[in-house]
Amino acid sequence: MDLVIRDADVVDGTGAPSYRADVVVDDGRIVAIVQEAAAAGCQRPLAMREVDAEGLVLAPGFIDMHAHSDLALLSDPDHSAKAAQGVTLEVIGQDGLSYAPVDDRTLAEVRRAITGWNGPGDDIDFSWRSVGEYLDRLDQGIAVNAAYLIPQGTVRALVVGWENREATPRELDRMRQLVADGMREGAVGMSSGLTYTPGMYAQDAELTELCRVVAAHGGYYCPHHRSYGAGALEAYEEMIALTREAGCPLHLAHATMNFGVNKGRAPDLLALLDKALAQGADISLDTYPYTPGCTTLVAMLPSWASEGGPEVILARLRDDATAERIRHHLEVVGSDGCHGVPIEWETIEISGVSDPALASYVGKTLRDCADERGETPWRTARRLLIEDRLGSTILQHVGHEENVRAIMRHPVHTGGSDGILRGDKPHPRAYGTFPHYLGRYVRELGVLSLEECVAHLTGRPAARLRLPDRGTVREGHRADLVLFDPATVAAGSTFEAPRTPPTGIPYVLVDGRFVIDDGRRTDVLAGRAVRRDVTG
Repeated sequence: MDLVIRDADVVDGTGAPSYRADVVVDDGRIVAIVQEAAAAGCQRPLAMREVDAEGLVLAPGFIDMHAHSDLALLSDPDHSAKAAQGVTLEVIGQDGLSYAPVDDRTLAEVRRAITGWNGPGDDIDFSWRSVGEYLDRLDQGIAVNAAYLIPQGTVRALVVGWENREATPRELDRMRQLVADGMREGAVGMSSGLTYTPGMYAQDAELTELCRVVAAHGGYYCPHHRSYGAGALEAYEEMIALTREAGCPLHLAHATMNFGVNKGRAPDLLALLDKALAQGADISLDTYPYTPGCTTLVAMLPSWASEGGPEVILARLRDDATAERIRHHLEVVGSDGCHGVPIEWETIEISGVSDPALASYVGKTLRDCADERGETPWRTARRLLIEDRLGSTILQHVGHEENVRAIMRHPVHTGGSDGILRGDKPHPRAYGTFPHYLGRYVRELGVLSLEECVAHLTGRPAARLRLPDRGTVREGHRADLVLFDPATVAAGSTFEAPRTPPTGIPYVLVDGRFVIDDGRRTDVLAGRAVRRDVTG
């Protein structure tokens, strides 16, 4: 045998009580689990390598249900941001915008539009165009496994463009075909970003038709829905009704209740979910264990100002009359890009810029930046958008701790970092979500038991992804595993030092190979694309 993990406290991902066992790994799979071997005095399994797991928990590798590593997996082979957390599978293609399927024009537009999420990718050979070709590229070797969601906004950009209009019947047929092709090529579902252009221009009827295709191929729909602020509950209701009509499973992305209008309103959301679940809906959700959000500064603009793509946005910002209209929507009306809530500049912290010459903005709120310059926050924001060519990222301090805790307790909850890895001061969730769940919300606060939390981060996500041999510690399953110390596991990342690695996670295995060994990243690239089973 390749490996035996000796005397581990196995938390198997099902939510069942832990047990002590020797776990044997060979050829990338768990081949034997011998419970209480030492106490029973029986012959103990042998292997070429043994790991003494006394005092450590052995769990399935964590599944990040909402990741933005679409380019990082290719450009950064180390990828310790996720591997060091115990993540062995990421779900990418999120929020309706990613890099397949595309043509040359759409690829250039998408790269520009989400530079703030992933960087420009200048070091990457973008030779793929289809979903299958992108997954083939991942198969050449990445740090951790990755599953892909077809990005609805990218599909719309490819077929309809970046205009705010309904798709023609012919265009809708073409989008349906692209979604079907992507599903057949191995995608696990479809995502939307319904506060991001151009996906936000799709009406419910269009989304329903695309979801029918996803459902027909065994996938799920993962929307960043139309509001997490004013009208948030109505936006959740819209997604539930839409997927019910389409007969499509629903996974709610970063299912938060943010801004002052939603303080203490998590029970309202959970009641809505419970009612739908009781009626037979297939719903799951993910959250990150932090209160601030993270996105791009340009995402705050009203949708009419973002129509047409990046160059058109910049032209509008340069025009004084149009810029004043944008300011009015942001500060008075409540932009749909800011979830229908008038923007509070003191909650908008610049976390990253594309142009290093603008680094002085990073780590400060736009209110503070404006005060330093003796001008209004909008004038500062407008200048930054133009000078950074829409590439700035932000932290948005609009969440509520009581909502975070209530939602993570729900039985359909899973973990997702929503981690944007670029920027001088990224959100610490990118580097700390999973150990933060274990250290803060299990050990320190007791919001979840250890067994419950591990199930949220492993078995439940695997069930949503319909991965029959991942997400639990069972004989015959893939040896995607993490060993952590329950007494010390913690996120090292903070808002002040967001890239600090976690503590208490000495070993991580992907496909039976150590990517973290005695706390250090190895040079192993065992990750591959995890495709939906197109035969099942």
